[in-house]
Amino acid sequence: MKGAHRDPTDHCRTTQPHAGESFIDTLWLPGLILIMLGTATIAGFLAATAYNRPEWQLPLGFIAGALVTAGAILITLEHHRVKRVEERWLADHPVLH
Repeated sequence: MKGAHRDPTDHCRTTQPHAGESFIDTLWLPGLILIMLGTATIAGFLAATAYNRPEWQLPLGFIAGALVTAGAILITLEHHRVKRVEERWLADHPVLH
């Protein structure tokens, strides 16, 4: 979609403008990648626990928690940015809402 970074909300083709927001707005990708890495680190934490490697459990647990939390924060910040863009668009186009 052309200009999706400036206005990722679909104003004209749907009654639910945030449907598919993560597909249109690629600025979600860093957050999704961090959550993916955090999930892989959780698997490493579980493997360290299964193989009784206590020296790996605590660091992997902290890293996994930090990655998943950072990913969720990035996604939340991006969603708030999209909401601000939508509010600005609605203020500029009062006839359509």
